[in-house]
Amino acid sequence: MSGAVMYAEAEAYNQPLNQNDDFDSQVKQYAPLVKRIAYHLMSRLPPSVQQDDLIQAGMIGLLEALKNYDATQGASFQTYARIRIRGAMLDEIRKNDWAPRSVHRKARMVAEVVRNIENATGRDARDQEIAQELDVSLEDYHRLLQEASGHRVFSYEELDVESHGGAEALTQKVKGPLEGLQSADFKRSLADAIAGLPERERLVMTLYYDEELNLREIGSILGVSESRVCQIHSQAVIRLQSRMTHWTSAD
Repeated sequence: MSGAVMYAEAEAYNQPLNQNDDFDSQVKQYAPLVKRIAYHLMSRLPPSVQQDDLIQAGMIGLLEALKNYDATQGASFQTYARIRIRGAMLDEIRKNDWAPRSVHRKARMVAEVVRNIENATGRDARDQEIAQELDVSLEDYHRLLQEASGHRVFSYEELDVESHGGAEALTQKVKGPLEGLQSADFKRSLADAIAGLPERERLVMTLYYDEELNLREIGSILGVSESRVCQIHSQAVIRLQSRMTHWTSAD
């Protein structure tokens, strides 16, 4: 696909939803957004996950978004659709649960080690310290991070509101004051945890989730390999999990 075509498609799905267009036209306008999100997520998934399956799931999310979007709730359609599309893809991945149990177990183990080191030292746990505590070489630890890069598949999104729950919140009435307070406290806690990440990990998270760059593009910016970016991202997610245990429970 040429750059001009890709740019034209991006321009189309960045335009506001025209409620006067017929349904098929609306689907056609935003279908490229489904592909973009699928390509973005695929960069952290193993070859066993089929891109076409993600796109199919994402199209279902898009159809649900078009059906349920309520402009009076204040969110733009693009924001709402991104959440529904991404949520549908995550549901598809979770349903098939491609990750072996050993991967889940190792990721939880690393999170526990990170938490113990940081509680003991009062600072960010370093790669060498984590590897030493795990009784593995630094190379083996980095390999473990690579394997765990999709643990719980995009755990960052699960910690954040960008899930089906977040999408539903955009079309539902304001909830009770206690629930609203808990949500605000959670978001504040997550924001603090992200802000407290080591600089390079925080930058990778920003470029991947906020700027929506893929791992190769991030690697070019940082001057490191795509696999190293994957490791940094995985370590950031695990560090966040270790710091948010009071909000989440282990698998």
